[in-house]
Parts: sequence; C-alpha cells; structure tokens
Amino acid sequence: MKLKTQRLVLREPKMSDWKDLVEGLNDRDTSRYLAAVAFPYKEKDAKEWIKHCIKEWKEKEKTSYHFFIELRSEKKIIGAIDIANYSKQHKTCETGSWINKEYWRKGYIMEAKIAVNEFAFNRLKVRKMETGVYKENTASNKAQTSIGYKYEGCKLKHHIAKSTGKIHDENFYGLMKEDWKKNLSKLKKHLQEKIKNLEGKK
Repeated sequence: MKLKTQRLVLREPKMSDWKDLVEGLNDRDTSRYLAAVAFPYKEKDAKEWIKHCIKEWKEKEKTSYHFFIELRSEKKIIGAIDIANYSKQHKTCETGSWINKEYWRKGYIMEAKIAVNEFAFNRLKVRKMETGVYKENTASNKAQTSIGYKYEGCKLKHHIAKSTGKIHDENFYGLMKEDWKKNLSKLKKHLQEKIKNLEGKK
C-alpha cells in the first residue's frame, strides 16, 4: 500500500530501508522522545523493527499500519508514521510519527499526517484519532494542536524512554472526524504556503 503526496510516498517498509532508519533514529534529539527506540540505534534494531512491521502488514485483520515516509526527491526514508490499536468496534485508532532531524521544520510531518489522517477517517472509517506526546516535547505538543487535536489530559510518570531511561509525563490528545474535516482546507493551505516559502529559499 502507498499513500502519495506532493513530496512524499508513505509506503510499507522494506528490509533495504534499514540504513535510513539507523541514520534517522541514531540521534539523541530524536530518540529521547520515542518510548521504544534504543540509543545508540543499530542495524539489528532497525532490521528487527522492519521485520515486525512487515509481519503486521501481512495480517488480514490489521490493527496497525506502519508507513515509512519516503522523500520522493531523494528516494530516501526520512521518517515513519503509524496507525496503532485500530478498533473496528469503537472506530478509533492511535497515531505517532518521527522525522530524521536533518529534515525538521520543512512541513514533512504535516504533509504525512494529512495523508494518514485522511486514510484513517475515510478508508478505515474511524471517528476519532488519539495520540500521546511527552510533556517536555514542546514542538510536538504544538504540532498536535496546530493540526486540530484537542488536549484531553496528562498521565503522570507514564513512560520510561528506552534511549535515556528518563521517566516522562505524557500528554494525550484526541481528534474527532468532524473537527478534522472543518480544519482540512486550512491545513492544506498552510502546507502549500510552507512549501512555497521553502522553494523560494532555494
């Protein structure tokens, strides 16, 4: 399965992607806010994760969708975005993402989130998406609200980050389908302005 956007291809992982994963995740600034990512992040870590993702993609009744984010211009994996704990009964799911530090602040996460959220709401027919963010991760907390997620509470000392061993409070956000639809055109417009500004700086 592939979701194509202006600059990205969101696709199923391949074993050959492991080098790009190591490049992106073997960085303390990235891994410190990801619960299950070790540091240093090595070849065996990447290959184990890719095998896990491939296995879940093959399941008939999927509860998770692991999309690797490929930058079209470089044919390179620069991050990932997941749908997890998808429930047909409750019509809900969770989502999370990361981007290689070298590609921060270029609108790639918003571009990927628009595509994946549309997939979740329109193809999977979910009514609500949820996400959790470490309280200290200021940029990611801001990103959730800018996309339309609403703060629903904080679980104190909820996670221990594998890369640092640090205990984190975790903020939780929810996004209802009707709110997403209301904001979608504004988000797309904002993204286009971002891309235009970046192209103007080249």
